[in-house]
Amino acid sequence: MRTIYKIVIPVSLGVLGLFVLSSCSVGIPKGATAVQDFNADKYLGKWYEVARFDYKFEKNMDNVTATYSKNPDGTIKVDNKGYNYIKKEWKQSVGEARFVDDKSVARLKVSFFKPIWAGYNVVDIDDDYQYALVMGNSLKYLWILSRTKEIPESIKQRFLEKAKKVGYNTDELIWVKHN
Repeated sequence: MRTIYKIVIPVSLGVLGLFVLSSCSVGIPKGATAVQDFNADKYLGKWYEVARFDYKFEKNMDNVTATYSKNPDGTIKVDNKGYNYIKKEWKQSVGEARFVDDKSVARLKVSFFKPIWAGYNVVDIDDDYQYALVMGNSLKYLWILSRTKEIPESIKQRFLEKAKKVGYNTDELIWVKHN
């Protein structure tokens, strides 16, 4: 007697596969250019998230910081923390960043859930590495970072104008509270 096995693949698994494929984009938005002559060592350390687009991983979060340090293998450790003011609890997510190509170009890919990688592109930074404009792989992801909890108005306007030129709707930015 021959046994016949029937394999059933749930629809959700197919959707998950599409999600994984679409989430592995390490591109840069059209019209954006990553910082050249980037110095990763100067970028390391603690950054305050000043503004961002709302998306599920940071929903209802304030007091958000990102701390970057070197891993022994040369990759960059990404340690994100924030306070969920609805659930009244701190959240932390630790991941890894790697350069897409040349380490002097600020195009990285970051992963918090391997093997899923996402684009992390520093497209503007001041000379002293105190303020940074970071774009994801699409117009859905944008961050303004600062070494302090505030950002000068001139830098803020510079970053907003650059983001608008690329196509971001900066009116949708969430200005993160730090208290």
